[in-house]
Amino acid sequence: MLELRELIAASAITAFAAPAAMAQDNYPDRPIRIIVPTAPGGPSDIGARLIAQELTKRWGRQVVVDTRPGAGSIIGTEIVARAAADGYTLLLSPSTLAINPATYKNMPYDVRRDFAPITQTHFVPNLILLHPSVPAKSVREFITLAKARPGELLYGSSGHGTNPHLVMELFASMAQIRLMHIPYKGTLPGLIETLAGRVAMIATSSMSLVVPHVRTGKLRALGITSAARSPAVPDIPTIAEAGVPGYEAVQWSAMLAPAGTPPELIARLNKEVTAILRTPEIRDRLAGDSAEVVAGSPEQLTQFLNAEIVKWARVVKAAGITPE
Repeated sequence: MLELRELIAASAITAFAAPAAMAQDNYPDRPIRIIVPTAPGGPSDIGARLIAQELTKRWGRQVVVDTRPGAGSIIGTEIVARAAADGYTLLLSPSTLAINPATYKNMPYDVRRDFAPITQTHFVPNLILLHPSVPAKSVREFITLAKARPGELLYGSSGHGTNPHLVMELFASMAQIRLMHIPYKGTLPGLIETLAGRVAMIATSSMSLVVPHVRTGKLRALGITSAARSPAVPDIPTIAEAGVPGYEAVQWSAMLAPAGTPPELIARLNKEVTAILRTPEIRDRLAGDSAEVVAGSPEQLTQFLNAEIVKWARVVKAAGITPE
């Protein structure tokens, strides 16, 4: 009798498992949506469109990019957190994914609990820029100046709690200086104010916008925020080598799925997306926007996300930033 019950139970498990396995074997059998929780044209959106185009070619199924900006990228991110864990709704998130838990009080999702990491796709370094009227030509000279004038030097950012805001707060914390933050509604207004000299400095990843101004002397580049020099501007030193050892703060993008997505689908998505990112054509296209490919494993992204969440929580606390 016991053997009969065990046989029935085993048959039931097989019956339920078979459709799930079949669904994975046929994946994808309908269109896939990649949600980008920021406005069109940013690093995550560019990366998502390149990946979607190549996946469509490889799979013969439409892969579409759906931009859902708002609330510091929370609106679009929540859509993915609440989506079915079947591989048909994916997230291509910017680095606010790791920043928002520290800058917002009531998050509608938990980054560690509600997502299954696939891969970190690419990153874009920031340039820290000065108006030429600021009497400092290097990081060390600027730190000396800022220590002599605590809280007097203004810096602009693309908004409260954004990556450029916290890039500057990390710089100030590690350099042991005090700066005054002026948030703007986007990168362009802050850049205009810096060019006009109404704020002393700004950090931005929009190198195509600012490098021409650096070359003509309208802005001075203190340094780049990546761990190594950027191929896009190899003559500009890193902040770390120029005077703040250990400093690194880039704008990155990562692909994730809803938590509970079958490991087999995560593995397949990782394999396909990283293969696309490593092709010379995609590397060159991203390099044209000053982006550098990462294309790591789900495990590497998990470790990276955990470290970034801890890092930015410390920066927010040290800067006395009040969560919204």
